[in-house]
Amino acid sequence: MITKSIVCIRHGESTFNAAWRDTQVDPLHFDAPLSEAGVEQVRLTRTTLADFPFELVITSPLTRALQTATGIFDSHPSRPQFIVSALLRERVENSCDIGRPPSRLAGDFPALDFAHLQDQWWHVDGAPDVRGICVESVAVVEARVAEFRAYVQSRPEKRVAVVGHGTFLFHLTRRVLANCEIAEVGVS
Repeated sequence: MITKSIVCIRHGESTFNAAWRDTQVDPLHFDAPLSEAGVEQVRLTRTTLADFPFELVITSPLTRALQTATGIFDSHPSRPQFIVSALLRERVENSCDIGRPPSRLAGDFPALDFAHLQDQWWHVDGAPDVRGICVESVAVVEARVAEFRAYVQSRPEKRVAVVGHGTFLFHLTRRVLANCEIAEVGVS
């Protein structure tokens, strides 16, 4: 018997995604925001999810995920609680995966709570590559996914929306999600 439903939503297209698609080169868009196409994807997803009740939205602190989560759920009829969780961040591989300090995020998203985040809540361990980025190992991501899964299972809410990133959500769902694609994961 499934007792909890987790609805995973990958963020809308970011400026990094759009530039990468064209060049396959890191455009150095640190904490990349949504592109115009991403904003439209979020609008469409908002309509798709409007009639589904959610008690909780957990979102990554990366800007593109925050824009997606607030764009979909800010005025959602079920008025879900929002939690920003660094566990849900993307695997650090490129510039877009490097975040911003909580004080800067709070300025852009004043309705959300960032007080629990460290100034550098993204992966910073190891030797930086030529771009200055400390690439996160898959093993570290898998451990974070396991910790996140346990965290969600420990929560009392039965219907949870998770707004995150391609690599993280792949390790959570074992599916490759397109921008703003939705995948439901049952948890017993």
